[in-house]
Amino acid sequence: MLKMGMVSKWHVHAEGYANDIAQSGLAEIAAVWDENPVRGAAWAQQIGTSFFEDYDAFLEQVDGICCTSPTTLHPDLLKKAALAKKHIFTEKLLAINTDTCRELCKLIESAGKTFTIALPCKCDSTVQYVKNLTQSGKLGTITGARFRRSHSGVSNRWLPDDWFNIEFSGGGAMMDLGAHPVYILADLFGFPKTVSCLMSNIYGTSNMRSDENAIAVMRFEHGILATAETAFVTDYVPDLLEVYGTEGAVYMRGGEVTQSLKCEGGKPRMLSLDELPAQKPSPLLQFLARANDGLPGAPDGLDLQSALMMTQIIELAYLSNGGVYQ
Repeated sequence: MLKMGMVSKWHVHAEGYANDIAQSGLAEIAAVWDENPVRGAAWAQQIGTSFFEDYDAFLEQVDGICCTSPTTLHPDLLKKAALAKKHIFTEKLLAINTDTCRELCKLIESAGKTFTIALPCKCDSTVQYVKNLTQSGKLGTITGARFRRSHSGVSNRWLPDDWFNIEFSGGGAMMDLGAHPVYILADLFGFPKTVSCLMSNIYGTSNMRSDENAIAVMRFEHGILATAETAFVTDYVPDLLEVYGTEGAVYMRGGEVTQSLKCEGGKPRMLSLDELPAQKPSPLLQFLARANDGLPGAPDGLDLQSALMMTQIIELAYLSNGGVYQ
């Protein structure tokens, strides 16, 4: 059975990943490392495994890692894991700037092990349907798109305080939740020709220079305009994905998809569940299955190229805004 190591409890998804690994039947948690030794030791005790304060010693105990550390620590931690020939599953972003990300991608690829980055929206049946329809030609010439993912982590005060410290996170809402609309729009249309972003701060986390609310406008090839919208200050709004074309449009709201096609008379029609593709396993489960089989590389769409493109676009968004929130 695959021996996995948990790298930091900093990320809000860390506990969920640990539970999924333990319940997968594909792997066991063999060790924990954390940049905060007190937190890490307590987590290891909770899990029922060993804590290692020394990262190199930690790596010797495992076949692969699940990296949920502060984003700014990813380059050093993932570089060491790649050089030690470990399978790597990591939360986004791979790195917060393009040059570092590109070098890290080269190291991870040369390791010849399984790699997966957590891009869960690509696994959703609704998003898969929108992508398939967009590529089918039934929407005609694509003119625009929109993806919004937001939550109330700031406005309802449930995100931890250090989530807004850019020494750890590298940025705010656009760096975190904004990654989802960015990687989906890039998956639909490729790398944008231009990126322009506006960010704001409503609840005061600007004391640590973290954006709470952000909208990026991107122009893709053939004149397609799309917005990537995100926020930590929005209640009661499910994920929204819309694609518009000259022959129709498709709208995803949460778990529902509605399309309006000229070839169907133009009237809006909500799709039934059996019209949607099958939900794919989570990125983590795809990673565990692939690593267990000893397969190098990444599951479809959860790869280094996607990771690099995401970092490139988000870096451009922050540069467009004048850096982190000012």
